[in-house]
Amino acid sequence: MLCEAMLACSGRIGRMGSIAAGSTVSDYHPSEKAHQISVHATLLNTEWMGRKFNIIDTPGCADFISEGLGALRVGDFAVVVIHAAHGLGYGTDAVWEYASEFGLPKMIVVNALDKPNLDFESVVNSAREHFGKKVFPLTLPVNPGPGFNQVLDVMRSEVVTYKPGTTGAYEEKPAEGALLSRVQELHRQLVESVAESDDKLLEHYFEEGSLSEEELRSYLHKAIQEQVLIPLFAVSAETNVGVARMMDLIAKYGSSPLDRAEVPAKGADGEDLTVPLDKPEPVVYVFKTMNEQGFGELSMFRVYSGRIKSGDELYNPARQVSERISQIYLLDGQERTPVPWLGAGDIGAVVKLRDTRTGDTLCSPRFQVELSKVVYPRPNIHGSLKLKSKGDEDKLAAGLATLHAEDPTFLYRVDDEIHQTIVSGQGEIHLQIIVERLMRRFGVAVELEEPRIPYRETIRTKADSKYRHKKQTGGAGQFAEVCMRLEPAARDSGLQFIQSLVGTNVDRVFVPSVEKGVKTACTEGVYAGYRVVDVKAEFYDGKMHPVDSKDIAFQIAGYFAFKEGFMNAQPRLLEPIYTVTITVPEEYMGDIMGDISSRRGKILGVDNDGRFQVVKALMPQKELYHYSSIVRSITSGRGRHAEEFSHYEEVPPDLEKKLVDEAHARREAAHANHH
Repeated sequence: MLCEAMLACSGRIGRMGSIAAGSTVSDYHPSEKAHQISVHATLLNTEWMGRKFNIIDTPGCADFISEGLGALRVGDFAVVVIHAAHGLGYGTDAVWEYASEFGLPKMIVVNALDKPNLDFESVVNSAREHFGKKVFPLTLPVNPGPGFNQVLDVMRSEVVTYKPGTTGAYEEKPAEGALLSRVQELHRQLVESVAESDDKLLEHYFEEGSLSEEELRSYLHKAIQEQVLIPLFAVSAETNVGVARMMDLIAKYGSSPLDRAEVPAKGADGEDLTVPLDKPEPVVYVFKTMNEQGFGELSMFRVYSGRIKSGDELYNPARQVSERISQIYLLDGQERTPVPWLGAGDIGAVVKLRDTRTGDTLCSPRFQVELSKVVYPRPNIHGSLKLKSKGDEDKLAAGLATLHAEDPTFLYRVDDEIHQTIVSGQGEIHLQIIVERLMRRFGVAVELEEPRIPYRETIRTKADSKYRHKKQTGGAGQFAEVCMRLEPAARDSGLQFIQSLVGTNVDRVFVPSVEKGVKTACTEGVYAGYRVVDVKAEFYDGKMHPVDSKDIAFQIAGYFAFKEGFMNAQPRLLEPIYTVTITVPEEYMGDIMGDISSRRGKILGVDNDGRFQVVKALMPQKELYHYSSIVRSITSGRGRHAEEFSHYEEVPPDLEKKLVDEAHARREAAHANHH
C-alpha cells in the first residue's frame, strides 16, 4: 500500500487501488490476489522532485524472503516498513540484517497509523532497542488512530495537515505551543546526531550552539549514508497521509547509484576488481527471473556500468555463453514500456535470455567480471508431490525445473529410497503457491503429502542360516545351497559382504550371484520394507550341482538365506535424527523447550544471539513435518529454524511395532491384489 500511495502522490496513478479488491499496481499476480499478500518482487517507477525512483516492492512474508534478498542485492536504499499495530516482526530483523550485509543505508516507515489501539512511542522505542539509538523520527503523528491526518515535521518545525481523499495533498503551518517545544527538543537531538558524522561540523556546532537549516541539510545525506542517522517516518499508506514528506526526504537525501559508484566484482581469473559506474563497458546483474503469461520469461536486471541496448551481445561468465539482448522494458507493475536502452544505475527487464539464471552477471566480452551472487537461506519445510493423473511425469519434471530456476529457495529431488518427489521451500504458503503454479502454468495437478521417512533396518545379534533352493521342472532344474553368518556392523557402515569358502563345495564363480541376492534383499528390506544397513554377511559354505547350479539359483538362495538369518538376529528399525537450530525471542523459550520434548527431542544447548536465544536440539525426522509452521505459531512469527541430517538411531519399541504392523498390512494387501 505504501508503494500505491507513492504512485498516487506522484500522479503516476489517478486513484489508489486496494488489496481487498486486488486492484493495486504492485500485487497483480493471480497468487497475490488469491492470498492477498505479495509473493513476487515487483518493479515500479515514478518521478518526484525531478528524481527518478526505481521502487521494488517485496513480500513481507518470510516464505518469500528470496524476493527481498534479490531486491536488496540491487537496491541503493532499504525502506523497512513496520505495521504500527503489530510492531516489529521476525522479518523486520531478517531484512535489516540482510540490508546491512549488502551495505545499504536504511530508513523506517511506521505504517497504518490510522488503525485503532496504537502506541507509536512504543514502536519507536522497540525499533531503537533493535537497531540502535540512531533511529530518529523525522515525522511524528499528531493524531494517531482512526481519522489520523496530521504529522509533525521535525526538519521544518511544521504541522502538516493532509486533505481528505487519497491524493496525498497537504497544507503546512508552523508548529505552536507544546508541539513547538517537542519539535525544538527533537531538532536539537537531530542536529547533534548529524553533527556526530563530521568532526568539523561538531566543532562548529559547539561554537555556535546551533546549526542553520542549510548546514543541517548539507550533512544529512552523508549522515544517512553512514547510518549515523536512521530516519523514521509516520504514515498511513491506505489513506495516503505522511507519504509525500517521506518521498521528499528520499528525493533530497536518499541514496542514488552515485553513492555506490564502485561495486566489488571478480575478474576472469578470480582476482578482485571493482566496476565503476562510469565505465563505458556494460555490466548487468540479473536479480530475478519470472514467467509472465503471454510474455514468456522475463529477466529483471540492474545496470552497474555502461549502457545496454537491444541487439547487444553480452557475455555470461558463469555459464560461459554469450547472450543476445532482445527487447528491453521498463516495468511498472504489469505495465511493460519498451525502451531502446538503459544506462548505469537503472533497473529494467529483458525477454527470454537463453542460458542466464537468477544471480548471473552479464558483461561486455571486453570487460569480463562477475558480481557476487545472493546466498539464499536453505529450505526448512518439505512435502512430497503426488500426481493426480498418471502420465504427467514429464510435465511435472519440466515445471519443477522451471520453478527452481525462477526461485532458488525452492528445491526438489526425486528420492529413490522412498520413491517420492520431495519439494522443499521456506514455509507452507511457499509450497502451496508452488502447487498452484504447477497447475496454472504447467497444467499439472498434484497433491502435497507428508514425505515418507527413510527408516532403515538392522540387527542386534549374530545369527546363522542355511537355505537350499531346488526346482525341478521338465528339463533343466535349479539347485543351490547357501550357508551364511550375519552379525551387526558399526553404525553407518552399510552392508559388508564377505566370503570365506574353503574346499570345493561351491565354485567361486557363484560368489557374485549370492552377493547380488543379498543386495536385493537389503534394498527391498526384510523386517518392514526399509533398506537394510550396518550388517556383516559372511557366505562361508554351501553346495552345488554340476548341471542345475546357475547364477539365478545362487541369487535366490543368497536372497532367502540372508532374509532368514536377518529375522533370527533380533531385527531393529532405525530412524533419521536431525540437528535442529531454533532461533527465538527470549520470551518464547519455555514454550519452545516444552514443544521440543513433546517431539522426542533432546536439547543439546542454548546460545545467546543478541535479542534472540538459539536452541540446538536433536529431533527425529518423523516429528519435523510442518515444524516451521509450529515454530512460527508458537513465536507469533518471530522464530525460525534450520535443520540438518545428523545420524540414525533405534526407533522406540511402540513406534517400531506400529511400523512393522503397517508393513505387514501393506504386504498382505499387495499379496491379495496379486492373487
